[in-house]
Amino acid sequence: MRTLIVLTVLAVLVMAATCYESHESMESHEYLNPFISRRRANDFIRADTRLEAITQERIRERNKAPQERQREICDDYYPCELYAFRHGYAAAYRHYFERRRTK
Repeated sequence: MRTLIVLTVLAVLVMAATCYESHESMESHEYLNPFISRRRANDFIRADTRLEAITQERIRERNKAPQERQREICDDYYPCELYAFRHGYAAAYRHYFERRRTK
């Protein structure tokens, strides 16, 4: 009988130690309401930073490097693109388009 009481007390102590909800786990309020609104979810992102990044991307799109423009011109012309696969885009652009500009 005595061992049964000791085992019961030990079982209650183990259960109390493992099933205890601490105050720290309740601090985040996720315990009561795990979902938040879309507006609160996006509060940590500042709108002006996103708009500034979009503006910078648009500026970069308008001011392309000359090599990028040459590559796009070469991509639009199939023989130039095939030549570029073998010899590179710079050589292909020179081969197909620089001769036309000098004439």
